[in-house]
Amino acid sequence: MKSIFVGNLPFGASEDEVRELFSAYGEVSKVTFVMDRETGRFRGFGFIEMEPSGADAAIEALDGKDFGGRTLRVAEARQRTPR
Repeated sequence: MKSIFVGNLPFGASEDEVRELFSAYGEVSKVTFVMDRETGRFRGFGFIEMEPSGADAAIEALDGKDFGGRTLRVAEARQRTPR
């Protein structure tokens, strides 16, 4: 599996809508939205897990695409650096 970072998502987007958007490029195994710890509200970005070939196609096709009035930022997720 390959993890994809998806940024600048509309705050009203649902996990199902994002899954549907990415499933055009391959099977989506997991959609995770990042929530604010204090307020519990969606922070506008998340992560998608897909097969590598589908993930590469999705990154290529969806980076810079308009979704819900916002321009998506789509890239391969990087490992979080220790603090």
